[in-house]
Amino acid sequence: MTRIYFNDVVTRDGFQIEPNFIPTEDKVKLINGLSECGFAKIEVTSFTSPKAIPMLRDAEEVMGKIKRVPGVEYTVLVPNLRGAERAFESRADEFNLVMSTSETHNLANLRMTREKSFAGLAEVIRYVDGRTPINVSLSTCFGCPMEGDVPQQVVEEFAKRFADLGVRGLTICDTTGMANPVQVQQMSEALQKQFPAMQLTMHFHNTRGMGLANVLAAVQSGITRFDGSLGGLGGCPYAPGASGNISSEDAIHMLDAMGYDTGMDIPKLLVLARELPEIVGHIVPGQVAKAGRSCDLHPAPSYINELK
Repeated sequence: MTRIYFNDVVTRDGFQIEPNFIPTEDKVKLINGLSECGFAKIEVTSFTSPKAIPMLRDAEEVMGKIKRVPGVEYTVLVPNLRGAERAFESRADEFNLVMSTSETHNLANLRMTREKSFAGLAEVIRYVDGRTPINVSLSTCFGCPMEGDVPQQVVEEFAKRFADLGVRGLTICDTTGMANPVQVQQMSEALQKQFPAMQLTMHFHNTRGMGLANVLAAVQSGITRFDGSLGGLGGCPYAPGASGNISSEDAIHMLDAMGYDTGMDIPKLLVLARELPEIVGHIVPGQVAKAGRSCDLHPAPSYINELK
């Protein structure tokens, strides 16, 4: 079976909308744990203004304290030139730049038009000048709750504009949880054909219960890289009703059970998933941490022998 690579985004995308500040040491401990589970990348934090996202105001400190494991890329969200300057000092392995393919969502989320966002990110790319690999995450690629459908052509056009600037990777995001497997198949096949050398990643939310179905549709269409969030934490604050990301452990367990090579240590991952509610102070959506793996068997009731 094909090798599948997972990126965990819990300490950035997952934590950024939590109401209570999560201590720096808890973040560092969790990242160090995730580093031992087999992830290809961990999105550690964001170099956004601390005023905009207070939860991640300790970005430099977290990046300075984590234990880096060979083979794992530690990526950070970079919103602008100032963020890029800070990220360079943190020795991040990859910069992740973000904008929306929906004009309304981009205005709500980033307070600027898509064209202004593109111009700003292009400036960051020129400033970085190949010193650090760059990934661009395109939000709302499968629909916007304020505009409705986002034409696939629009997604492809923005993808090409960034590809022409020399970025290493593109992440196609279902920020609002509106994607369905048919859309995912069409998008996956089109982008792989148009950008065969590009590192393509899919980022799904489970808002309407289709997250794992969309993962499977993407895998069957040839996509080998996915974002997930431990416990299924996260959600866009500018997408009404959009709940968390797909649960990393749920998606990895599904593919592992189907025979795909994820390279992941699922028992280690489940230990972290079961500790997560205590860290954030509430239950989390992930299912496998609660039910156990499908291969985890239980003793039969004592009366079974009497019935044989």
